[in-house]
Amino acid sequence: QSLVTPKNRKLRMLRELYPELNVRLLYRKDYQQLLAKAGYGALEVQHLKKEDVGEILISPVELETRVRALGRKISRDYRGQSLVLVGVLKGVTFFLADLARQVKVPFVIDYLDLRRYAGAQPQDRVRIARDVDYPIEGRHVLLVEDIINTGFTIDYVLSELRRRQPASLEVVTLLDRPLRRLVNVPVRYVGFQIPNDYVVGYGLDYRELYRNLPFICTLRASVFDIPSPGVPAA
Repeated sequence: QSLVTPKNRKLRMLRELYPELNVRLLYRKDYQQLLAKAGYGALEVQHLKKEDVGEILISPVELETRVRALGRKISRDYRGQSLVLVGVLKGVTFFLADLARQVKVPFVIDYLDLRRYAGAQPQDRVRIARDVDYPIEGRHVLLVEDIINTGFTIDYVLSELRRRQPASLEVVTLLDRPLRRLVNVPVRYVGFQIPNDYVVGYGLDYRELYRNLPFICTLRASVFDIPSPGVPAA
């Protein structure tokens, strides 16, 4: 019995057209090995179907390399100083943990949690729900964000922190979307500039899912039609 399939026909044709190339079929195990070599890991472990992923924008290797570089630069810029790292919950959790390991000056870590409101003016849609515990007056403060879009949120947080008279106040963000900026905010350290697509992974979520992905990717449009876990469809 002949096992002739459309894939086999294409493979035979490619070999005839390009005899100098080593053309072969990729099987599932080959695909997983290629992912592992690139540092992506197996998608099944993350409970994410391959067809849900639109595009992988930033690989685990790229994330690790860039975070290490940011840590080195921050350590140089604050040599001889001590820092207060303030993370904005909760998408920043993964980034802040990895960044902190690369910072070689003394620091403490604290967190802010924000509450967003609908229906107000953009600048009035956010308030601090959980404040920092550590006093920052006279301290060098580095605000750590996962992503900056319009700038309204980060502008509000910066204005609130400035009232407490820190010695200095700077921002580091993993991701930046400058094309969406509506408020000019100073961002001293930027990991990656990305397009306007909705992204998940490495702490960023969609309906609290996908935070544990080791890379940053877009999602296909079909994913956004799936109800949240435990929430019945309307």
